Amino acid sequence: MQENKPVLIVGLGNPGSQYVRTRHNVGFIAVHYFVPENAVWRREHDALTYSENIDGRRVIFALPQTYMNNSGIAVGALMRFYKIPLENLIVIHDDMDLKVGTVREKIGGGSAGHNGIKSIDAAVGAEYRRIRIGIGHPRDMGLLINPADWVLGRFDKTELSEIVAAISKIKLF
Repeated sequence: MQENKPVLIVGLGNPGSQYVRTRHNVGFIAVHYFVPENAVWRREHDALTYSENIDGRRVIFALPQTYMNNSGIAVGALMRFYKIPLENLIVIHDDMDLKVGTVREKIGGGSAGHNGIKSIDAAVGAEYRRIRIGIGHPRDMGLLINPADWVLGRFDKTELSEIVAAISKIKLF
């Protein structure tokens, strides 16, 4: 991470009240966890952003408003505008291949079929930090639900509690 450059922390999700607390919006949930409740969000470059200084470093939190599959549009525009190097990008997103509430991190790699990650990779490259939060897979729970319907479904209370507990353990820096 380049110490003298801003850090962009992006939570992936879909805009709109119909997507609040859905599995695909776990990135939005995480960003809201790290941002003060009284934060004043700005609309810029196809995203909602909130900026603050943390330990002397400018940190920009972003929620793309382009819908999941086009997240790279907003991320690319923000990175160009704020001159953020790829190593200062952190993307938080859902992962169906991980059990609910499991957190894994990596730098770079493939998209594992995640369209939001595919979009960001195409826009800016793939060598950035990814924080993956498990949302479970319906087949692992014995459910015959289309994965697309699964990710757009809402967490139940127990799952949401597990998600928030997992998010609370994430160290951004």
